[in-house]
Amino acid sequence: MRKFSSYGPVNTRLHYHAPRKALTDRAYDELTGHDPLEGGHYITVWAPRQTGKTWVMQQVVSRIREQGDFEAGIITMQSAKEIKSEERVLKFFVRCLSEWFEKDLPDIREWDMLYSVFTKRCFSKPVILILDEFDALGEDFINKFANEFRDMYMRRKNQPGLPSEEKTCLLHGLALIGVRSVLGIENVTGSPFNVQRSVHIPNLTYRETEEMFADYEKESGQQIIPDVIRRIHDETRGQPGLTCWFGELVTETYNKNFPEPFSARNFEIVSAAAVKALPNNNILNIVSKAGREPYKFVILELFRTVKKTEFTYDDSLLNYLYMNGVISYETENGTDYYARFACPFVQKRLFNHFSREIFGEMGKMFEPFEDLSDTVSDESLNIPNLMRRFQNHLRKNREWLLKDAPRRKDLRICEAVYHFGLYRWLCDFLETQYARVWPEFPTGNGKVDLIVRYADRTYALELKSYTHERGYKEALDQAALYGKDLGLAEVSLVFFVEYIDDAAREKYEKTYTHKESGVRVIPIFVDIGE
Repeated sequence: MRKFSSYGPVNTRLHYHAPRKALTDRAYDELTGHDPLEGGHYITVWAPRQTGKTWVMQQVVSRIREQGDFEAGIITMQSAKEIKSEERVLKFFVRCLSEWFEKDLPDIREWDMLYSVFTKRCFSKPVILILDEFDALGEDFINKFANEFRDMYMRRKNQPGLPSEEKTCLLHGLALIGVRSVLGIENVTGSPFNVQRSVHIPNLTYRETEEMFADYEKESGQQIIPDVIRRIHDETRGQPGLTCWFGELVTETYNKNFPEPFSARNFEIVSAAAVKALPNNNILNIVSKAGREPYKFVILELFRTVKKTEFTYDDSLLNYLYMNGVISYETENGTDYYARFACPFVQKRLFNHFSREIFGEMGKMFEPFEDLSDTVSDESLNIPNLMRRFQNHLRKNREWLLKDAPRRKDLRICEAVYHFGLYRWLCDFLETQYARVWPEFPTGNGKVDLIVRYADRTYALELKSYTHERGYKEALDQAALYGKDLGLAEVSLVFFVEYIDDAAREKYEKTYTHKESGVRVIPIFVDIGE
């Protein structure tokens, strides 16, 4: 029986996978060319890590070699990452070619000699070459390789009447694989490789995710209930590495009751472990990149609820985060582009990471003999009083709690800091009450919710920053619809505000009942005293 695999290219005989035929067909057509006698294209293949770039191109190479019209190879440049000299990087490149094609290729010491490797002296057929991890090379080497490949491409184009195998340069097709579009991203002088086409490896569709689990069910005889498959896809948005990691957790690590159907409750256990306790190279890499300056501030601003972050590919910070799988983008009205987190699971891991980094210690929650009956009873929680306690705790300990908090250019504390603080405080305060607290992110940007489970009851707290009355009214309706989606009769809408007087509290802290859904929304203002 096959297994799910989340590390490295999958083996189709051993691992569940999505065939991705349309994608491999496109890459095949690009490399061989619409008219193979004329020549193929030079392309870049890009996507964040663990998205199946290498596997897709391996399938293409296998198909090309089976047909026998070309000499096709795939080599990785990862080991050249630390090479600093031109002579050594050229020697490394030729050695890799020699090992793959099993040919005695000439040593080259200068860049303009690179062309000689792809001539009739060395190859009897046109060559299709795929360079994996190409962007592991230093920028200078990337540009020099690109210059030479461009020269080879133009040599071939300057011989339009000759079949591919009779051209002086036999490099018929070329693919450069990387986490970014590889060329022109960081080169301030512009890309010298302006002949390439770009092939992006997208995430899995829900259908592809569903089919992988259907294959597992057929082979194992165990049912994975549809809601679990849907939640896996929703949490990962089909990111291949993360999807298959959850596949490992569901079908192996946490599959304690096999062959009984894998239930939604079982998935809650898996999800909590994945967010809080389990290492995964893919997600650890994402967290590491998001936690570095200057990218950290961009991520903190992405958590804000007041305003969305406009996405533009030309913004170097957003570009870096996008290319490394930290963020994605969404469109509104067909013309407006906004940054969003790559998927809810990534957002949850980052929320957890920054919450603990900024608030490693929250201080004493309450006195040993303090009466908590106005806030916690055996049957329920009083959310307004719970928020009052948080507000008082923040005021009392503000000086040391927020001493090193990240700030904007105007020296105001980033909005997300208060979300992190409330989450950490709730976790600590309710820890002794046998309650569970976790964040949810329904949209990927501009919306943060905290869910509390206590005494067999679910409480939803939607977090916002108060800006103006129109936004307040819109937030009431949005919170009601969110409560309806959760199947709750009541939700709390928590506004963070720099200052609020008693008159404003009396006016705005009134329970609102949504006409269409009947859901009650309880507005609560937390005075952050800034």
